[in-house]
Amino acid sequence: MPRVLSPRAVEARSEETVRLEIMALVEEYHRVRHGGGPFSPATSAVPVSGRVFDASDMQSLVDSALDFWLTTGRFNDEFQTRLAARVGARYAMTVNSGSSANLVAMSGLTSPMMRERALKPGAEVITAAAGFPTTVNPAMLWGLTPVFVDVDIPTYNILADRVEEAITEKTGAIMAAHTLGNPFRADLLAEIAEKHDLWLIEDCCDALGATLNGRHVGTFGEVGTLSFYPAHHITMGEGGAVFTSNPTLRRAMEAFRDWGRDCYCEPGKENTCLRRFDWQLGELPYGYDHKYVYSHMGFNLKITDMQAAVGVSQLAHLDDFIAARRRNFDQLKAGLADLEELFVLPEATPGTEPSWFGFLLTVREGAPFTRDAIVRRLNEARIGTRLLFGGNLTRQPYMIGRDFRICGELTNSDRIMHRTFWIGVYPGLDAAAIGYVLDVIHDFCRKA
Repeated sequence: MPRVLSPRAVEARSEETVRLEIMALVEEYHRVRHGGGPFSPATSAVPVSGRVFDASDMQSLVDSALDFWLTTGRFNDEFQTRLAARVGARYAMTVNSGSSANLVAMSGLTSPMMRERALKPGAEVITAAAGFPTTVNPAMLWGLTPVFVDVDIPTYNILADRVEEAITEKTGAIMAAHTLGNPFRADLLAEIAEKHDLWLIEDCCDALGATLNGRHVGTFGEVGTLSFYPAHHITMGEGGAVFTSNPTLRRAMEAFRDWGRDCYCEPGKENTCLRRFDWQLGELPYGYDHKYVYSHMGFNLKITDMQAAVGVSQLAHLDDFIAARRRNFDQLKAGLADLEELFVLPEATPGTEPSWFGFLLTVREGAPFTRDAIVRRLNEARIGTRLLFGGNLTRQPYMIGRDFRICGELTNSDRIMHRTFWIGVYPGLDAAAIGYVLDVIHDFCRKA
């Protein structure tokens, strides 16, 4: 039972003293409750992803809970500042998921603030056919038309030459993801975008920490997006972010995130503009309270300060997490080199330092087994697997009857749909776990 102090005893102890004692107890609780044991091939699972945290993460969360400031506050301010510095952008803004980050990014480009460059219904957005639906869905929500092009194998990224081929007078933007932490040629796409006066949105949800020519992904285009779901490089449980160096776009995205309001006051504050009752916008009467003026259609997509508190702590672990992911990737790559006649092994895009999210494998056409057969065997052995998300998105049921265009053949996207899967490299896996994965794959291949 917890110890109950008398009111007089509580009064005699300062807030800071009590807080420090709570933090010490949280550290002890983490050790007792969350201290893990060594990997055991007989009983341990090898998931594709998962949260990795220590006592400092729990302490940061509890520290925020003691403030009981439930919307965005001091921890969110700190996280946004640190995140922007980490990725090399002027601004970073949190949202409640990576999917919401993509929605906010695309929505910002439709804002009247973008003037003649604002995306309007009917404009086309070029994207990869193989990927995750929420890279594409925001465009369709705004009445834009996705144009699908094929990807490369073994990088699994959008093909820059196909992007240029797909451009028409209707093209307004390019939006693509850095697949499983392996950067696409964002430098080439940025050149194409500039040449044709297009927006470039980089979905970096699986690629926090990845670089191309020494520069963080997401900074080649106008805006990058991130996810902090437990599967990703750092976690808040739920959460995401957009980042940009364009102040006008930052303001537009903030408006869409915050109900579409024209007001830009932080939660708990008011009259930041010093003109709260002196605006006249739209057809509203002069002096209408600026807190209730809406210049965009918008949403409430903010996070809580408790989530941000976890993000602040997790960000301190990021470099170690990335290093562990690269070690696990390298161990898998070396351990499967003798099976290249059966699998296409993944390759980093030239000039990049990936921040690997997973290890992709494509079963070759001449292999004596199917993708589904090895996936079943791995899962029977408690080794988690995933497909490359939606495969060829144009073949997904929700695309039936929707307006989209395909440029060129989608040969590799179809191949990925039928033959590709991935296994985990996340920091919760050690060399013993990766060794077990290699043993199971080799055993399966010998018996196939």
